[in-house]
Amino acid sequence: MLHPDRLFPSDPTQRDIARRLYAEVGHLPIISPHGHTDPSWFAKNEAFPNPASLFVVPDHYAFRMLYSQGVTLESLGVPRKDGGAVESDPRKIWRQLAQNWHLFRGTPTRMWLDHAFETVFGVTERLSGASADRIFDQIDACLQKPEFLPRALFERFNIELLATTESPLDTLEHHRAIRESGWKGRVITAFRPDPVVDPEFEGFQANVETLGALSGENTGTWAGYLAALRNRRQYFKEVGGATSTDHGHATATTADLSDADAERLFEKALRGTITAAEAEIFRGQMLTEMAKMSLDDGLVMQIHPGSFRNHNPGVFERFGRDKGADIPTGTEYVRALKPLLDRVGNERDLTIILFTLDETSYARELAPLAGHYPALRVGPAWWFHDSPEGMRRYREMITETAGFYNTVGFNDDTRAFCSIPARHDVARRVDCAFLARLVAEHRLEEDEAAEVAVDLAYTLAKKAYKL
Repeated sequence: MLHPDRLFPSDPTQRDIARRLYAEVGHLPIISPHGHTDPSWFAKNEAFPNPASLFVVPDHYAFRMLYSQGVTLESLGVPRKDGGAVESDPRKIWRQLAQNWHLFRGTPTRMWLDHAFETVFGVTERLSGASADRIFDQIDACLQKPEFLPRALFERFNIELLATTESPLDTLEHHRAIRESGWKGRVITAFRPDPVVDPEFEGFQANVETLGALSGENTGTWAGYLAALRNRRQYFKEVGGATSTDHGHATATTADLSDADAERLFEKALRGTITAAEAEIFRGQMLTEMAKMSLDDGLVMQIHPGSFRNHNPGVFERFGRDKGADIPTGTEYVRALKPLLDRVGNERDLTIILFTLDETSYARELAPLAGHYPALRVGPAWWFHDSPEGMRRYREMITETAGFYNTVGFNDDTRAFCSIPARHDVARRVDCAFLARLVAEHRLEEDEAAEVAVDLAYTLAKKAYKL
């Protein structure tokens, strides 16, 4: 099913160049510096239960498309918040995917799944209602073998480093277990403080109280709250090997308030009397506070704004967060980031990686900002845009102003473990195709393109994330 020239240019001259460039990068180890895989997989190293639990139940890319066509999340085995009944027969869940396989034509999800089916499990026929049971049995039989345990697949995928993402309230027990097990695979965490820096996050007050208990600081005061965050950042570095933070704010708004004004907002947040407008300012202040902490502790800062999360209240009430109902929004960066950049934008020892779901901002805002401020880099095409078309648009709009070296290579940002090699392969092929065009148009020499290809696939991520 996988053509060796997939995603390469149809023009013969450019295709030949792309082939040669890909030969330089296709075999390189995978650096996965940002994602949402489960560290318990590698701590416990237990077999994945079945194909449905591996490919359908945890993957919002898969089940959001099915849901859009009327397939219920209950019938796909997605757990309910209230513990209510959902489908528990993995074969029935798998058949739902197979019978609706046509829905994924032309999507990156189809490419990722085809790649995983063939390269990981040896499946060489197309998934369909007719082939569903055969393919289920083939994958299920593989999952019972030791060479398909999580750590074995990690090594087989040639992953050099994998970063997960955890809340400050996480004890990192799984990361500690990985480290103490003696296994050589490198799995690290990233510090995601949203539950304790967003006053509109469910359970904010209780979360802040737990933060205080974990850190031994008095989070009832502004000074104690900041001290608690510093404490947990250090804990994430020491126990989880963290090199980065991650911030999923709705907008890129930042603020640089006086201590007195920030403390007043914090007190209102704890009392539950903060307004929506004030909550937005407080989140913006916390981005600036996190940046100042990064200057002290060296953690790279990632900002992922522009998603209207949990847009479907019915799905959120029944199933919770991250269930395919997040929708991109228009996002402004130039004015929104100015308070933060006025404070730290010229710091050469700070790295802030900006992401967007608003492609109109690439050439107008993000590339010019990263092409000027030493502290800024542009993250790769993200989430809804980590498709071949999205990656091409990204390179075309970013490179002319920011170049290649104000970007940070690729990260897969996935919960679906077996999609990691596929996603990195797609990114490498798309980049080689883009570079091949530059070579064919005599805008870049081929030896330079080969060097850039290696940097985009491997070197830039290691440098940007301090790995």
